[in-house]
Amino acid sequence: MDFSSLKNVPPLYLYFGSIVSFIMANLIRDISISLYYFLILMGLVFFVLGFLKRLKAK
Repeated sequence: MDFSSLKNVPPLYLYFGSIVSFIMANLIRDISISLYYFLILMGLVFFVLGFLKRLKAK
């Protein structure tokens, strides 16, 4: 897998992706527990990537 496209994404978009993931996870929690955990993990990954990218930019 090539994640070179993530190098050009601003941290704000990664934070936005994290928020959307958390909101979708809360909406889907009662329907599918496995999808809920997947979205929670994706939200955490987006948040950490955005945070690390923000630290490297300073």
